[in-house]
Amino acid sequence: MNSGSSTVWRTAAHFVVHPPPADWRDELAIRLGRRPRRVGVWTELAMYGARRCLDAANEAALPQGARLRVASKRGAWRAMHTGLEQLDAGLPMPFTFMQSQPALMLAEVGRCLEWQGDASFMLCQDAQRLLQLSQLGASRDGLLFGIVEEERDAEPARSEWWRLVPA
Repeated sequence: MNSGSSTVWRTAAHFVVHPPPADWRDELAIRLGRRPRRVGVWTELAMYGARRCLDAANEAALPQGARLRVASKRGAWRAMHTGLEQLDAGLPMPFTFMQSQPALMLAEVGRCLEWQGDASFMLCQDAQRLLQLSQLGASRDGLLFGIVEEERDAEPARSEWWRLVPA
């Protein structure tokens, strides 16, 4: 895979669930050794996919110099919708509001990968373009790139991840 820069990228692992299996949340809890608390389904989907992708790449943790990039068309739309309904009903700012924040997702994904570093999230329609931008200037530790979507209407949930390293 060539991003248009001088670096040629190799896919070390690719993991996708669309839709996730019925027991994916239990599987995540077993893998992490704990059940995630106070995070929404969207964040759990991101944690599940990212952790499984690193497992497929035979990496116990994401290298510290690697980048983490996450894309979505809607983000944590369910938590945002619920939080706005609660606010409209006159309730104080609900905890659900925090679950709608991409920064919380990035922090939890980093935590489950035993990693801190350059992470970002983007709402976008063109994930391929975001991937190309993410590769520019990335270090030798590479990139973990994911697309995470909650279930909505007839479309099932999706968590798809690539572990990319310079070839």
